[in-house]
Amino acid sequence: MVIHIDPASSRPGDDESPAHVNPILWQQSLGLARQISARVFRDGGDPAAAVVAVGLKAMSNDTLTWDKAVELIAGELSRGRVPARHRAA
Repeated sequence: MVIHIDPASSRPGDDESPAHVNPILWQQSLGLARQISARVFRDGGDPAAAVVAVGLKAMSNDTLTWDKAVELIAGELSRGRVPARHRAA
């Protein structure tokens, strides 16, 4: 599953939640996504590996940055769609 975030559905600001997500849930999901990404980075992985670690299909390595990977992971976590086997990194 590849997730594309529509800029029109997002509020401006770095850490502000998308318009359709509870802001508290978004902040919690963002924190967990950062933690997952940090573990993948520590182990020598790239942003695509972090996205794959939670069960998503990665986009091209050329277009995927750590910021985008964190947003994609947080978006998936806030939707509650991450299978139990993928919740821990």
